[in-house]
Amino acid sequence: MSDPSVRVDRLRELLAIGPDDGVLLTDLDDIRYLTGFTGSNGWLFASDSSLRLITDGRYVEQARSQCSVDVVEARTIVEMISVVQRWATTRLLFQSSQVSVDLFERLKTVSAALVPIGSKLADLRRAKDPSELACIERAVRIADRALAEVCPMIDDSLTEKDIRDELEYRMRRHGADGPSYDTIVASGPDNSARPHHRPSARRLEEGDLVVIDVGALVDGYHSDLTRTFAVGSCDDVPRARYDVVRESQARGVAAVRSGVPARDVDEACRAVFRSNGLEGEFVHGTGHGVGLVIHEEPFLGSTSTAVLSAGDVVTVEPGLYRVGLGGVRIEDLLVVEETGSRVLSTFPKELICLPSRPTI
Repeated sequence: MSDPSVRVDRLRELLAIGPDDGVLLTDLDDIRYLTGFTGSNGWLFASDSSLRLITDGRYVEQARSQCSVDVVEARTIVEMISVVQRWATTRLLFQSSQVSVDLFERLKTVSAALVPIGSKLADLRRAKDPSELACIERAVRIADRALAEVCPMIDDSLTEKDIRDELEYRMRRHGADGPSYDTIVASGPDNSARPHHRPSARRLEEGDLVVIDVGALVDGYHSDLTRTFAVGSCDDVPRARYDVVRESQARGVAAVRSGVPARDVDEACRAVFRSNGLEGEFVHGTGHGVGLVIHEEPFLGSTSTAVLSAGDVVTVEPGLYRVGLGGVRIEDLLVVEETGSRVLSTFPKELICLPSRPTI
């Protein structure tokens, strides 16, 4: 990762941490971003001049090898609160969006005044530095390669689960730590019309549309790719719907650049559906940021207040869904640049007709 001290300095500037302030971070993704620590239990305490990681005995040695910060062992929540109590002075800033009611009640025993900071740190992680982009681009290449290898194998002898399992095996074989999320393989007139369908034992059939949404995880960073395929012959209606989604996605990609409101990218995609009388079948936002979290700021939707800036990594993924007819979604991952964007995904976007077995 890049020099963590630079990221910590940005944290202090973002939160305007004063000499009598302490900041308690409990979100593990933020802690990883600031320190490199990858354990499953830990808090990070920051002041204007120090940085301390609190974790239990399982992770002390790991933390010391991964982080250039002070590591303090605490076995229980009670001990962790006691440690914070020793350091907190006038104000204790905390991540209210990440704290349960139970933990909040425990934090109230600390003598410092509690100050919620909500989700402010989401903006801290938005602009990806070169080391982050390298991980994301590697994750993109792995998912692209896995899909390219699996695609010729797909026919109506396979189930949705078969395809998912083969994709995830090949991503790991090519160097991924695992899938970015539960891989989506959604087929047929009903399943493909569910945007987040979980793969089932349904066997592909002649004429199916198949939506495959796949991503790889590399050193904590995610990728995100969706393509739609047809099994055997493809009728005029699904092909026409595919062409509309492809035009919508192309308009959205063209709209991505620094300084553009995120909602304008959503509108660029949505306008194509509206002009074809299909806007009601676009049931989700156009995209989202991708990094240490698969869905993070900025979100590209009709109600978004975000403005895209250079270094953002975002998806553009419009889709149409109609139960009984099927779904179509096309998704790429892009890096936002000053004068446009760079598409990271390379898998073709033409409607690929997968083979079906001969009937005789």
